Amino acid sequence: MHEAELVSRGREAFARRAWVDAFESLSRADQAVPLGPDELELLATSAYMVGRDDEHVRALERAHHAHLDAGDTPGAVRSAYWIGHNLMLRGEMGPATGWFGRAHRLLEREERDCAERGYLLIPVLVGHAIAGDHAAAYETATEIAEIGTHFADRDLIAIGVHEQGHALVRQGRFEEGLRLLDEVMVGVTAGELSPIVTGLVYCNTIGFWQSVYELRRAREWTDALTRWCEQQPEMIAHTGVCLVHRAEIMQLQGAWDAALEEARRAGERFAEGVLNERVCGKAYYRQGEVHRLRGERSAAEGSYREASRRGYEPQPGLALLRLTEGKGDAASSAIRRVLDEASQPRARAALLPAYVEIMLASGEIEEARSACRELETISGAHRSDMLRAMSAQARGALALAEGDPQVALVALREAWHAWQELEAPYEAARVRVLVGLGCRAVGDEDTAAWELDAARGAFAGLGAAPDAARVDSLTASPQAAAAHGLTQRELQVLRLVAQGATNRSIAAELVLSDRTIDRHVSNIFAKLRVSSRAAATAYAYEHDLV
Repeated sequence: MHEAELVSRGREAFARRAWVDAFESLSRADQAVPLGPDELELLATSAYMVGRDDEHVRALERAHHAHLDAGDTPGAVRSAYWIGHNLMLRGEMGPATGWFGRAHRLLEREERDCAERGYLLIPVLVGHAIAGDHAAAYETATEIAEIGTHFADRDLIAIGVHEQGHALVRQGRFEEGLRLLDEVMVGVTAGELSPIVTGLVYCNTIGFWQSVYELRRAREWTDALTRWCEQQPEMIAHTGVCLVHRAEIMQLQGAWDAALEEARRAGERFAEGVLNERVCGKAYYRQGEVHRLRGERSAAEGSYREASRRGYEPQPGLALLRLTEGKGDAASSAIRRVLDEASQPRARAALLPAYVEIMLASGEIEEARSACRELETISGAHRSDMLRAMSAQARGALALAEGDPQVALVALREAWHAWQELEAPYEAARVRVLVGLGCRAVGDEDTAAWELDAARGAFAGLGAAPDAARVDSLTASPQAAAAHGLTQRELQVLRLVAQGATNRSIAAELVLSDRTIDRHVSNIFAKLRVSSRAAATAYAYEHDLV
């Protein structure tokens, strides 16, 4: 095929987002006769979209020099910016800074103003955001948007308004910021932006909404991102990020099989491309979370280990896994360490519910109380239904442990309604277990039984075997207990012992004192004529008590 025909075919494939065909056609044309700067930019974008970042950068370098040879300084500056941007995403800050510096130097010699000046403000904006200077970030984003408007550059306008929204939210101006982000996303879904900017804005915005616990918006726009990815089956860039976002949403909605499959695809199939590589560890962490909730401890630990190997912190999942294994000290040490390392309120909020759970299981009531107060403060400062649910659930669990079921039930009802509205069945079921314990503590056995039964049904439907077994231990059959000389409470304790729980964690689970649990365990050993927890566990399994 003639070089001109290959270029024409490449342009046509680019227009319909057939990225492999575009990349191959333009590459073949380039081998026949070196492409011009405009076609090199198309080749660079096609390479990026199929996950070939090195070839993306090489094509941009050639486009940069071709623009210079043609006397097109703005074009050369734009190519230099995108080279620096890709290198910055890879963490290669030295080369990235070098390309940004070259672009600035070229622009200083350009007499006429141009849109590229706005692009070179983006690294400045990133610096302000990293430093936590959100006012300066907002001012810089505003200038970027104004430059984009002056030169009718839709990509630049979207980037500027997008970052204005981020900065406003970080300053506590939530409604204003979220409106701007929604406005940008309308333009994204309408196909108004270039392919690379579309993908970047999609992924950055959804990740930001998740970080500020805006679950509904994250869910809505993840659906839109999924449709965008499905329209481009050959695309590699951004696909892994999309799958991880989808896996997180699916897990929370209770679609665990689908969440596990999406996380596996993100971690294995779409490991190419700079953004995909950055979320690969997160994909393995998500796999670990589903395995842990199902009771697949070995698979969960393997996934957490792989997440860690790829640079992603496997907490709080790993600490919660250790808790279910009866390794309370390991769980406490891990969750304390990771919380000490977290400085930003929203990052700490992601850890505090697990911290409260582990501290209560360890009998560290004062530490749990302090964490509840912090979570409540963060929830009050960020208008998020999800944070409100997390905070109310933690308060309710703490009140139960402190022996105040009336206060607990008020908080737990609030948490349950919030999780229901967010369509989060697993979290809602966990709250119903606590509600059942609260009702039992005030003597309302009928409601307690109904709440626990409803929770068990939800857990069984989700495949949450450990939680279903825990409910079984709380609703032990009097007949089964009597047949082995145990009281109903002792059978509950035996079932928790068989799950690997420590006496302290059993005390927290049943809202009893450590001394009472010690006495129950001693009575169980005496009645079953065993001398260890391992022997009691074996007896329980042999006689179908678990």
